[in-house]
Amino acid sequence: MWTTSRNEEKKEARREELLQKGFELFSTKTIETVSMRDVASAVGCGSASIYRYYSSKPDFVVAVATWKWEQFQQGSRKRRPGEGFESMTAAEVFEFYLNSFLELYRNHTDLLRFNQFFNVYVQAEHIGAETLQPYQEMIAGLRKGFHGMYLKAEQDKTLRTDEPEEKMFSKTLHLMLAAVTRYAVGLVYIPENGFDAMEELEFQKNAIMREYRR
Repeated sequence: MWTTSRNEEKKEARREELLQKGFELFSTKTIETVSMRDVASAVGCGSASIYRYYSSKPDFVVAVATWKWEQFQQGSRKRRPGEGFESMTAAEVFEFYLNSFLELYRNHTDLLRFNQFFNVYVQAEHIGAETLQPYQEMIAGLRKGFHGMYLKAEQDKTLRTDEPEEKMFSKTLHLMLAAVTRYAVGLVYIPENGFDAMEELEFQKNAIMREYRR
């Protein structure tokens, strides 16, 4: 039986269990169709127990999104070369960044489905900036990494920097994330003889690299 606890370690384990179960339900059934009671039932507790951790469903949904993307970013950091980015050129760091989207498609299609549902939910429910703050802070961490790459490019000249950094970040993020998401949720043209999704995603990644590499 799932019970609440005053022990901080156990409380953190309960919180993570709620986040994991929320993610599983939201990524398979859509966010709108899953209630807090559904999440509570899935972990074996009452709805009131969830509200001890999260004051509302939007707060909980944003917490799930933030937690799951932070997990993915932690995994990305582990995939870095042993010496980190310091010994890499800006072009090599940029390719690593683009490859992280291919990694999303290869091994995290559930996260891509969830992200699609999350964007729809945020728009439909008019989730405010205050509620979204933890999620935006997580995005800011990704943005900080891109900034470091751009500064390196200004020095080693392996990437174009005639385009403003913010525009480059927005363009590449949206192009790659939109592409891998469409393949993950099946919103693609399917030729009679089928297609190789990874080949097509690699094609887009390489086209972006050619656009920016010097």
